[in-house]
Amino acid sequence: MPLTLTITEGALPKGSEKLAYSRCAQAMLKWHGLTGNKVMTPNVIGHVTLVNSDNTFSGTSQAPVAFVEWKVPGFAFTSRDAQLGYVDEVTNIIHEMSDGKLPKDHIWVNVVHAVDGSWGINGVAMTNDELKQAISSG
Repeated sequence: MPLTLTITEGALPKGSEKLAYSRCAQAMLKWHGLTGNKVMTPNVIGHVTLVNSDNTFSGTSQAPVAFVEWKVPGFAFTSRDAQLGYVDEVTNIIHEMSDGKLPKDHIWVNVVHAVDGSWGINGVAMTNDELKQAISSG
């Protein structure tokens, strides 16, 4: 499940972006009860994009920002507890990792659900039910 972590350059201490990505990914697994799942863990993928401070905005003004964006199957992040808990946890992770310099109101989290049957894993297009079955074996 792809995670895209987009951050203004300098919002986090240089070199800590990898740790921020890892912590956000681990939190997703935790909030779904999948920590250590042998099927799901290697399929949590993603990247960090660092954007020059001249090119990040809040409202209509330049500002340091962070976006935590997931693309997941339709059954992920459906629990209100997972939604509330995850958003709170990763907002705090990014805020704390910025040494408090990135305000919480400049950190956004969003989730996009994929069309059922469109997950390509190991060259196989999987439905939500097929994914659930695979995950439950891990």
